[in-house]
Amino acid sequence: MASDKELSDFLKSVEKRAFKRTVYAVRNEDAALDVVQEAMIKLAEKYAGRPPAEWPLLFQRILSNATMDWFRREKVRGAVMQNLSDFESSEDDGDFDLLETLQVLDGTLGTESALDAVSRAQILQAVETEVAALPTRQREAFLLRYWEEFDVAETAAVMGCSEGSVKTHCSRAVHALAKALRARGISL
Repeated sequence: MASDKELSDFLKSVEKRAFKRTVYAVRNEDAALDVVQEAMIKLAEKYAGRPPAEWPLLFQRILSNATMDWFRREKVRGAVMQNLSDFESSEDDGDFDLLETLQVLDGTLGTESALDAVSRAQILQAVETEVAALPTRQREAFLLRYWEEFDVAETAAVMGCSEGSVKTHCSRAVHALAKALRARGISL
């Protein structure tokens, strides 16, 4: 049985990537925080006794299911009533800023020129925009494979599909991203 510290360390190690993945899916930071928190609580309550080696796949599956549950609740909520806050204008543009999530390494502050920093920020924003524009399954496969660094079998288990489907979704996502970024004049 795993200790509380092991579980806490695991959850700390996945929280930022899980948040980013969920923001891409639900396109709302507050909702993404709720979904990730719900997934973490469920893992802690129901699966803390499982071996720590099983936690990454379990957590990703729980996170996927929690995200789908959020979409179901939103669909029902939208069908039954309209939220009055939908009619209010928001001062915050609601965009997720990738640069805010990056941690600056100690000793690197000021080592790049302003031109390089602006260029990097523009490229990251373009990549983020294009990833967000991918179809849901392609985005999910892409993020699991290249952001979470899962292998094909693990990604297939999390997504509930075949390994061939994962490869197809990833290939299409990579080609769509490359094409979209080339169209913006970005070659990586």
